[in-house]
Amino acid sequence: MKEFSLFLLLAASGFSKDVRNVLVVVDGPAVLDSHSAFINQLNNNFNTVVKMSDDNSLVLKRYGEYLFQDLVVLAPAAEQLGSGLEAADIIQFIDDGGNVLMAAGAGEAGTRAGELAREVASEVGVELDEDGTNVIDHLNFDVKDSGHHTLVVADPANLINSDRIVGKQTESFLYRGLGMVTDPSNPLVLNILAGASTTYSHHPEDGIKEYPHAVGRNTALIAGLQARNNARVVISGSMDFFSDEFFAANVEKVGMGSQKSGNAALAAALVSWCFQQTGVIRIDSVSHKIAGTADTPAYYTIRQHCEYTLKIAEYVRGEWVPFKADDVQMEFVRIDPFVRQRMINKNGILTAKFKVPDVYGVFKFTVDYARLGLTRISTSTQVSVHPLMHDQYERFIPSAYPYYASSFSMMAGVFVFALVFLYTKDEQKTKAE
Repeated sequence: MKEFSLFLLLAASGFSKDVRNVLVVVDGPAVLDSHSAFINQLNNNFNTVVKMSDDNSLVLKRYGEYLFQDLVVLAPAAEQLGSGLEAADIIQFIDDGGNVLMAAGAGEAGTRAGELAREVASEVGVELDEDGTNVIDHLNFDVKDSGHHTLVVADPANLINSDRIVGKQTESFLYRGLGMVTDPSNPLVLNILAGASTTYSHHPEDGIKEYPHAVGRNTALIAGLQARNNARVVISGSMDFFSDEFFAANVEKVGMGSQKSGNAALAAALVSWCFQQTGVIRIDSVSHKIAGTADTPAYYTIRQHCEYTLKIAEYVRGEWVPFKADDVQMEFVRIDPFVRQRMINKNGILTAKFKVPDVYGVFKFTVDYARLGLTRISTSTQVSVHPLMHDQYERFIPSAYPYYASSFSMMAGVFVFALVFLYTKDEQKTKAE
């Protein structure tokens, strides 16, 4: 009865942008203490439900409806969640538009990632290194390191170049965990935080006999993905990255001064992006018309002047505001684009004016806008373009003047020939002559 009441409460709250329902799954009660600051971040901004990874009542959906929009998994060693929530269920959750933030390996003595984390990561184009390995950097490590140089200091310069994803970070970050590599053939995967050029992933106590799983800037510390349905996934190779210890620590890189850790600020920015509080845009309206008129025509005629208009809004700090960008392009397409033009943005209303091509057929107004850190928007409007009617053509076409001249010269020649033929004759000679 208690769970049914929870379901009714979550269903009543709806899936609005203002109030989001987040399920946080943790390994055990110890995580609630070691990661309390991060969980408080979630509690302050979302409707958060915390459950243990072995809780048999743990479900993502009930009666065919999802109870949560977002999922946080702080259970790196879990093989499954609850009594039967497996990696396939989380992938289906993503396919249905849900967002996931997941942390993998943890622990200084040897990191580990369970099959759940590995399968989900693999499905989104991220490959985790094997158990027992760590990210190692012999030049960029904290003075509190135990000697294996696995307490890595990550520089904010190694963050992805998108303020919408990571915010404006200036402090360095502490990282201890697994190394990852992303699939270079997958254009949707993002290296959110990469290692330095001296970073590599390996067993801390073993000699290097084979090429490491990840080396240099190819070593992903935090990776992300924005799916084609705009669902977002963030995967961290470090559980400790979100811990109270790392949030409150001072970063003391060898040879450098001490500064406050940037882990808390970066974690807040990642949560905001992953759970679609930033970097979200939408199309509010689409219209097109003949330039200088007010109504949308049933069809266009070749060489008419057309005006195409979009209204785009962005979700910022809980409100929809006009989207400010000058790189939105529209296309007028019939199989291939006949017109490609950048739209002019005036307070979120984007306009493109152009002349309809001198080709008739079925065309489409299309806009497909995909930028780093933003949700992808796409719209397509079909219209027909007709040729000119018989009374719309010019009476005399300048380019046809040579043909006009040849026609009249032929008429004049025939007339002259007729006069000559009719009014002249050969003189008849007499027999005497």
